[in-house]
Amino acid sequence: MNDLTGYAVGFIGLGLMGRPMALNLHCAGATVTVHNRSRAPVEALAAKGLRTADSAGTAAAAGDFVILMLTDTPAVDAVLEGPDGVLAGLRPGALVIDMGSTSPLATREFAARVAEAGGEWLDAPVSGGVVGAEAATLSIMAGGSIEALERARPLLERLGARLTHVGPSGCGQIAKTVNQMIVGLTIGAVAEALALAGRAGADPARVRAALVGGFADSRILELHGLRMIDGDFTAGGRVSTQHKDLLQALELAGAVGLELPATELNRRLYAECIAAGDGGLDHSALYRHYTRTATTGGEG
Repeated sequence: MNDLTGYAVGFIGLGLMGRPMALNLHCAGATVTVHNRSRAPVEALAAKGLRTADSAGTAAAAGDFVILMLTDTPAVDAVLEGPDGVLAGLRPGALVIDMGSTSPLATREFAARVAEAGGEWLDAPVSGGVVGAEAATLSIMAGGSIEALERARPLLERLGARLTHVGPSGCGQIAKTVNQMIVGLTIGAVAEALALAGRAGADPARVRAALVGGFADSRILELHGLRMIDGDFTAGGRVSTQHKDLLQALELAGAVGLELPATELNRRLYAECIAAGDGGLDHSALYRHYTRTATTGGEG
């Protein structure tokens, strides 16, 4: 475990993953000042000894490192700007680390704005879900300068088990976008396969067990397949977030002139889940789309 004594960090965004990440830094010895739009997560972490800030700018002013763990690109934009935003409170030379899933196209603009304000940018989105955030075993995909990555390394190695420098600013978010495409499409494949197995008369749990160790095996079959079988869709990564990430993939593909037909179909399926009221469930709840189809006899 890294000793982060002497590191001062402003941490903004205390959702399902942000809360355990901020707590892990605190437990490793860093002085962590947290801010969130809603107050309850801030108060919960304050009870554990973390410092609190009433604005994003105040949180930014509290450290030479500012970590953003926000829901989407507009949230990052909103937190950076304004009289109480990160850019207003940023210390000279501070490093802003965006660990959420943000548009790669917007990321390059954000990096430029932070540089104009006298700071430095590192996009370092993560994969591994709430389980990985709690256990500090996240995979981290970094975009930015080597120097920025080395500055951030002690913090990032306390949050994740695997850290990869992908390239300059924006490349970390490109890697995360590709990651989310693979996750969404694989969840779709597992959901369809297990739904077909059950509809055809086999026990989906036994089918899943039979696939373990073969070419169809995957982390998603292991974790999300079990959630589908158990019907436990407590949110880790939400359906709404998965849909947002696929939209970002399609936006990036459009910008570079590439068609992604499978991704577009997968996005539409998640959109149907949101329309059915499942947007707040774990993205493995895509499986419910097929159980609804089986119940109604309609087509998805």
